[in-house]
Amino acid sequence: MIAPHGGKIIDRLLTGKALEGALADVPKMKTLTIDAMTLTDIKNIGHGRYSPLEGFVGKNNLESVLKNSRLTGGAVWTIPILLDVSENEAAGLTEGEDVCLKAEDGRPIAVLHLAEKYSYSKTEISKAVFGTDDIEHPGVKSTMDKKEVFLAGQIDLVDDSREPFPEYNLYPTETREIFEKRGWKTVAGFQTRNAPHLGHENMQKIVLALVDGLLIHPVIGKKKKGDYKDEVILKSYEALLDNYFPKERVFMSILPMEMRYAGPREAVHHAIIRKNQGCTHLIVGRDHAGVGNYYQPEAAIEIFDKFDDLEIKPITLRGDFFHCKRCQRLESDRTCPHGEEHKIHFSGTVVRKMLLEGGTPPEEMIRPEVFNAQKEFDKPFID
Repeated sequence: MIAPHGGKIIDRLLTGKALEGALADVPKMKTLTIDAMTLTDIKNIGHGRYSPLEGFVGKNNLESVLKNSRLTGGAVWTIPILLDVSENEAAGLTEGEDVCLKAEDGRPIAVLHLAEKYSYSKTEISKAVFGTDDIEHPGVKSTMDKKEVFLAGQIDLVDDSREPFPEYNLYPTETREIFEKRGWKTVAGFQTRNAPHLGHENMQKIVLALVDGLLIHPVIGKKKKGDYKDEVILKSYEALLDNYFPKERVFMSILPMEMRYAGPREAVHHAIIRKNQGCTHLIVGRDHAGVGNYYQPEAAIEIFDKFDDLEIKPITLRGDFFHCKRCQRLESDRTCPHGEEHKIHFSGTVVRKMLLEGGTPPEEMIRPEVFNAQKEFDKPFID
């Protein structure tokens, strides 16, 4: 099986007497309330999805990631994982002390071993990570909305709850164990933030012919307005997998995480996470993790050429895909000679319109079972 990124799966979950001691100390600690998306970053650090990170990055690592796409230790890393606080909050904290990070409902989630407080230009972070400082870019806006000071240090998890969708929220050690039991030596991860259409299904089946198993791994969490809601994505995939895939060769888990929409850099970030989950390959298509017109269509494919030591391999299906009525199959602008009048494009816009206004999309675009699963929801999209 492929080695985890950095050589081992990080495990920062406290158990037994260590957990009892930390919880006993929590009332003596200063506290910070974290939002839901920061909570997912903490859980992803603690359970090893972000291996080799053991906590929030400090200034030296931030600069190295921005300039070199690597941590100071040399491991490839493209998206800085940051914990931001206000200047007033930072003034009340001392480097070297332990800080309790609490959820918005008051639950202790983790202990931060505060090693560093620092400031950094959010504009410079945006330019490096997203390639732009345009506030209309959702990732830039999220970055510019961060508070003034960043905190760095290792974390220890004291909360082992498995929200959201616990039946699908499997950690790297768990998916690795499943792949091993199934005898999968090669596993392709499929990153998605959308419900599946026929283009996705055909792409997945093409790849499944090349590897032992397929991990469907949708991002669950904060996304942009108009994206599918999490529960709709899961119900859609349940309908697809139940009806059109061999169960012994496909597995679905979720990735609770905020979408950054960082295009090529986020494609590498996604690859690292799937490598930690046990994938040997990641399916990377046009405009992976992109938004608007900020990135060239194949930039997320080409960036992998820069990282010979990443180990997980991209599987790239190039071109603009569609169903060709003359070829009677999935084709792309690289493989099909026929005119536009023969093409049925896999249009999320058309599916969304029919969901909201009524109507039925062609079966060459989306499976009826999948569309019917989406129709069960009165409001399938993020407002």
